[in-house]
Amino acid sequence: MLNFSILIEHWDQYLEGFGNTVQVSLLALVGSFVLGTLLAVFRIAPIRPLNWAGTGYVEFIRNIPLVLVVFIFYFGFPAIGIQLEGFAAGTLGLTVYTAAFIAEAVRAGILSVPKGQMEAARSSGLTYTQTMRYIILPQAIKIVIPPLGNQFINLVKNSSVLGVIAGLDLMYHGDLISSATAVVFDVYIFVAMFYLILTVPLSLGVGYLERRLAANHR
Repeated sequence: MLNFSILIEHWDQYLEGFGNTVQVSLLALVGSFVLGTLLAVFRIAPIRPLNWAGTGYVEFIRNIPLVLVVFIFYFGFPAIGIQLEGFAAGTLGLTVYTAAFIAEAVRAGILSVPKGQMEAARSSGLTYTQTMRYIILPQAIKIVIPPLGNQFINLVKNSSVLGVIAGLDLMYHGDLISSATAVVFDVYIFVAMFYLILTVPLSLGVGYLERRLAANHR
């Protein structure tokens, strides 16, 4: 039986952690989407150095642990004179890491758009950048909305890495409550419940979008 008195007595800490988790998730979501889209364009751009840069970034980041990326910002940057607090380091690490996966999803969407549309737009006088911005990317993003939604759900769950570097998120406050009360199971079950408040609506929203998109293609 769960001890709900822990939730009641430490409600302010849970709420603070929940608010910080929402904040870091939104910041990383926007940042990773912008950076991931840019990397996807680099990977298919007709300029070889951009291809190398985009591919190198994606392959490097996707094949190392998220916690290592976060540690680079939190422990590595002070070595070059840049001091970051746990919240900032965690947000940047989460953004950089998630962007690599979003880049692959967006690239797949771009490649699924018929090549004739690029050729038609270029022959109409649009530059490569204008064609990508106004013709290709809007279609590509629409195609990959479901996988992007799944990446955003993963982002929310991955935000728990901030607890490792005192990032003031749900997991960090859960650790503080557990240390103060000497209770483990109940404390982290309540932490899980707060994460579910975020992830379940996102999951339902992604499922709804998938059904809508499937219906529109019939």
